[in-house]
Amino acid sequence: MRKKLLFAIGLLTCAFQGWAQEPATSETEKALKDEAASFIFTESQLDEDAEMTTDVIQINSNNNMYTSNVGYLFSPMRFKFRALDQKYNDIYMNGVQVNNIENGRFNYSTIGGMNDATRSIDYASPFESNNFGMAALGGSNNYNFRASNYAAGHKVTLSALNRNYSARAMYTFGSGLNEKGLAFFGTVGYRWANMNTANVEGTFYNSLAYFLSLQKKWGEQHSLNITTWGNPTERAQQGASTDEAYWLANNYLYNPYWGYQNGKKRNSRVVHNFEPSLLLTWDYQIKDNLKLITSLFGKYAMYSGTRLQYNNSQNPKPDYWKSFPSYNYDVWGLTDGANNDVNAWQESYDFWTASKANRQIQWDKLYYANSQMNQVGGDAAYYMLARHNDHLSINLGSTLNWDIDRFQKLQGGIQLASNTGMHYQTVSDMMGAENLHNVNNYAIGTYAGSDDRVQYDLRNKNGKVGVGDRFGYDFNIVVQKATAWAQYNYDRGITHAFVSAKIGGTQMWRDGKMQNGLFADNSYGKSGTARFLDGGAKAGVNLNLGKGNVIGIGVGYMTYAPAAYSSYGGSAFQAAEMNNNYIDGLKVEHMLSTEIGYALTTSWMRANLTAYFNRGTHMNEWQNYYYDDVNSFTYVSMTGVEKVFYGVELGMRFKLFSGLTLDLIGSMAEAKYTKNTDVSYLLSTQGTVTTDVLYNKGMREASTPLTVGSIGLNYNVSGWWFNLKLNYYDRIYLSYSPSLRYQSTLIRSGAVDNDGSLIVPEQTKGKGGFMLDGSIGRQFRIAHNPLSVNLMLTNILNNRKLVSGGYEQSRSNYTTDQTTGEKTSIRTYNFQMNPMKYYVQGFNFMLNLNYRF
Repeated sequence: MRKKLLFAIGLLTCAFQGWAQEPATSETEKALKDEAASFIFTESQLDEDAEMTTDVIQINSNNNMYTSNVGYLFSPMRFKFRALDQKYNDIYMNGVQVNNIENGRFNYSTIGGMNDATRSIDYASPFESNNFGMAALGGSNNYNFRASNYAAGHKVTLSALNRNYSARAMYTFGSGLNEKGLAFFGTVGYRWANMNTANVEGTFYNSLAYFLSLQKKWGEQHSLNITTWGNPTERAQQGASTDEAYWLANNYLYNPYWGYQNGKKRNSRVVHNFEPSLLLTWDYQIKDNLKLITSLFGKYAMYSGTRLQYNNSQNPKPDYWKSFPSYNYDVWGLTDGANNDVNAWQESYDFWTASKANRQIQWDKLYYANSQMNQVGGDAAYYMLARHNDHLSINLGSTLNWDIDRFQKLQGGIQLASNTGMHYQTVSDMMGAENLHNVNNYAIGTYAGSDDRVQYDLRNKNGKVGVGDRFGYDFNIVVQKATAWAQYNYDRGITHAFVSAKIGGTQMWRDGKMQNGLFADNSYGKSGTARFLDGGAKAGVNLNLGKGNVIGIGVGYMTYAPAAYSSYGGSAFQAAEMNNNYIDGLKVEHMLSTEIGYALTTSWMRANLTAYFNRGTHMNEWQNYYYDDVNSFTYVSMTGVEKVFYGVELGMRFKLFSGLTLDLIGSMAEAKYTKNTDVSYLLSTQGTVTTDVLYNKGMREASTPLTVGSIGLNYNVSGWWFNLKLNYYDRIYLSYSPSLRYQSTLIRSGAVDNDGSLIVPEQTKGKGGFMLDGSIGRQFRIAHNPLSVNLMLTNILNNRKLVSGGYEQSRSNYTTDQTTGEKTSIRTYNFQMNPMKYYVQGFNFMLNLNYRF
């Protein structure tokens, strides 16, 4: 496949956006597509676990059959556009960029539940010119939130569904622009599910969404718009687990995050999120051909997620590896069988399958353990922590659009942004315990309990904490960024061309609020300031050859400042929870991007074929997890990462006869590391840093299908709209474990070939397959006003074996001597054969009714 893809790219060489116009669609078809896009896409953005990235990119283009559909079509499987991280997708609102500059991402769930307010979007695919900014590697979107942009009238929407929430209600009102130059738009909505109605057992969902926009125009030159929105949300999460757990529970949606407490269901992972936002926009029409748009955006995000912790006690996870039957018997037949115990296997199996309560969190037992600790004055054996990631963001964007003449346009502008990220932990529930101290119990053993190095905060030694108190870490990260950009467009005859460039500067620092005992000299207070210069340029040309034939080519080269702090990928800091240190060898990332395409539009067919190639160098990545070989939580930094992303994309629509069309959409992609990587990891129990070589060459981008395809039929007759789509997903890789591929780990485990070369484990894959989706809708008239009825069906054949993502376990299949680091014995339980997986939900439906008056 690689040779075929490289041949296609070499034959063509860069990129395209055809000029074919979007064919006319019925109002019912458009309503169906818009509702499906906003609903399915937003749902797929919800983070289910910290180990799982859900970074779908929302991209669209009226000029491309593939990109106009792929943004929502494959989102139930969390498809990543060109396998790219969402930080490569720039999001604007009224011309100001609103990505969080600390991690580069935009959280789509913060505009969930306000579908009527977020439908008006200008899209720009990677090599498509626009009037709001230089198009990003993963495309750019600009939401138009001006009140006069919305239709006048009232709208009521009611929805019933069986996904993350069960019911939704929305009310929307728009005044339109009156003779005084005033316009108002507002929408309010509520989404709900409790633990008895949610599709995934043990979860719930409560979210209130609001959006208000007011605009005033003065004459033909000036307009001022103020918009505010937010959606306070509380939701319980679903966790990944192993196939053994899914088998024992006889449920591919088994959720290990909940259990019974006093006979009632309780989830240990509950997210609270509220990001009240304010957007102020001034439009100034200086001349007929000259317009200035300036927007100021502000947001205060409050995010927290709870998790169950344990202290000098047994791991309370119901799917902890020692609780499985295969802990007692080698079901894979890979060991000598010396540790096999058939009776213990049967006992464990019987316990798992005897009742649902047995395979969930044992809340009552955990409370009892704490009551026993209270009697001896000990610290809590079990307690709940809340991890907070709050942000205060202020962004300013100003864009000047100049129509030089009929054939030439010039755009340019600035983007200024400042973000203060406040990261800390609090105790959310003592679970009946009376004592808990702000001490690093994981370091006790390495160091004596009286040693200062076990203190989380030397400024408050052995500080006793309770509910609401800060625990473990507390720090701010400040990032400031300035960018200037310009773009020139030429459109004459058969040629549409553009060239664009931008330059930017980023500075960042950490401000510690606790003095960690392991880093007494560089954890409290402000770190040094890191500064980076980034930018780049790109150019593209489309040639309209006549008779519906268009060829497009594009090429670009960009550099990116490293993310300051992100649990999803790169981080400039070695271990921000512990110290002020930056990663050694930190550099700006370089990315070469090329694209070429061909489009054909006739009276009965519309087709797009695109080939692309992206190559990234000097990239950095970051993870944190428990490293079993050294019995310590670790912060892992990877520098000098090199990756390639390449593939082909195809979108076709055939008009078979009046009212019936056939869609063919698909892509084959490759996204992999091209060289082994330098790695360093910090041990949280000792405060020491170890360097190694990570053998990750050939590892693929994870938790996205690299091969997708869709065949769809759309039928419009007598006011009814039907569509049926058969989607195919393949080559789904799970997130690879770095520690299993350290050079030292491979040597220790004996993974050495006869010629002395190291044997690197293959990356684990998830199962792909087919999913059948469909929808039906019609618009009726009641009292001369339209009532739209849409029914969307997902996974009609109830295929529950599709893996939507997951990750390899980082534990080894052997034990080690903690003094010498040598392998001591083989474990019966095989971690490499038991990756953690997410499976798709089964049959889903959404019945949507909206009435406009």
